[in-house]
Amino acid sequence: MSQALIEFGSTVSQALAQNVTKVEIIHGELILWVPREAIVPALTYLRDDSHCLFNMLVDVTAVDYPERPERFEIVYNLLSLRLNRRVRVKFTTDEDTPVPSVTSVYSTAGWFEREVWDMFGVFFSDNPDLRRILTDYGFEGHPLRKDFPLTGYVELRYDDEQKRVVYEPVKLKQEFRSFDFVSPWEGMNNVLPGDEKAGE
Repeated sequence: MSQALIEFGSTVSQALAQNVTKVEIIHGELILWVPREAIVPALTYLRDDSHCLFNMLVDVTAVDYPERPERFEIVYNLLSLRLNRRVRVKFTTDEDTPVPSVTSVYSTAGWFEREVWDMFGVFFSDNPDLRRILTDYGFEGHPLRKDFPLTGYVELRYDDEQKRVVYEPVKLKQEFRSFDFVSPWEGMNNVLPGDEKAGE
């Protein structure tokens, strides 16, 4: 199976010579790395070529590596039902550079791109409906960034007097980051009744 993937990967990389920068096989899965600006022609080829026929966009997601200059890896998972084959297409981007939308190639990409925008803050240019999909419209930040605070910035609750949902700054009953994580059983130094028998 891996030899077939190697041959298929080399065939695709030759056909998309300037649009594939690296071909990898990790855990038995083919991964194609493309430049950010070449994602639309690369996915169009993978969808339309008779040796590929990746007609189904299964998912678009992102992975955050905050220490890198281009901190986000954008990942497209494709499936060919006719050829029973999967491929993963990747590229990197930063938080400021817009990524070309692939809604012209796969109409289902609109929802996936909205989710990546909402959760990671990666902007997709030419997406016809790029807005929040999982968080509230007034939400600040992007929850799946690895530098996003665990508590967020605001909390919401239903106010019975105002008869509506109200937003308030996060108020914690205790300092959130001052836990020592010591178990009360392991951290106890007192002698318990019956411990004197343990030494016998």
